[in-house]
Amino acid sequence: MSAETAILFPGQGSHDADARDHVEHHAPSLLELCIDLVGEDPFPRAGESTRFAQPAIFLASIARWTTLRDQVEPLAFAGHSLGEISALTAAGALRPEDGLRLVVERGRLMGEAQAGGMVVVRAGAQEAEELARFTGTVVANDNSPTQVVLSGPEEAIAGVRPAAKARGIKARRLDVAGAFHSPLMDDAARRLREVVADIQVSAPTAPVLCCATARNFHDVRGQLPEAVTSPVRWREVLDILDARGARRFLDVGPGDVMSGLVRQVLPHAEVVEVGDAAIV
Repeated sequence: MSAETAILFPGQGSHDADARDHVEHHAPSLLELCIDLVGEDPFPRAGESTRFAQPAIFLASIARWTTLRDQVEPLAFAGHSLGEISALTAAGALRPEDGLRLVVERGRLMGEAQAGGMVVVRAGAQEAEELARFTGTVVANDNSPTQVVLSGPEEAIAGVRPAAKARGIKARRLDVAGAFHSPLMDDAARRLREVVADIQVSAPTAPVLCCATARNFHDVRGQLPEAVTSPVRWREVLDILDARGARRFLDVGPGDVMSGLVRQVLPHAEVVEVGDAAIV
């Protein structure tokens, strides 16, 4: 696979039925460590909270990457929210064991910060920003030209759908128990900073883009905690990869969320999912 390939990793909300079997086969030692760190197997409870979902998605992503890394010469790596840690691990900036420890703590801390919620709106950035100002929420994810996620305290989130409906905008409450990527995650970010401080960071094998800046990571220990409270600028990340010459986008993690967003942002790009024969 050519050096024009960008490697993408999903965030929370991406699952598939065979994820655990794949992890047990390709990354058994990481699965064993995860069970020890979490206190139980995260896969059966991945739908319950970030405490279980985030480690499960990370494991599934890294297990898939281990089957592909010898076939690919990446132009760059990028991950959506949680996927940033998968991307940094795949690029060699984090050891897999350290990446897992960080994800386990991230999932636990975000799960404990159960305040507020999130709503996805079918609108562009400008419309979504106006809706956020009106409702007292913030833009959490700018995913594509027609998909933006708002985040905020419960009383503000409750007003988003009525306000969106009045403007002719479709909106849907997300099944998450927190206002992720908003100031309500400040405490989780502060505590995560203490965890990251003890983790070894190495130079990546290829650039890894940061969602908060849509530029290369330059301070992993500082930027990963900040990402918990900062908006995910995914549309810009994809535009930057396109501008750098990425022509093929490989969706490594479970599910097909990343593939769908690439097709919305870059309809001209080639998108390859892990299960596709085209990756061989």
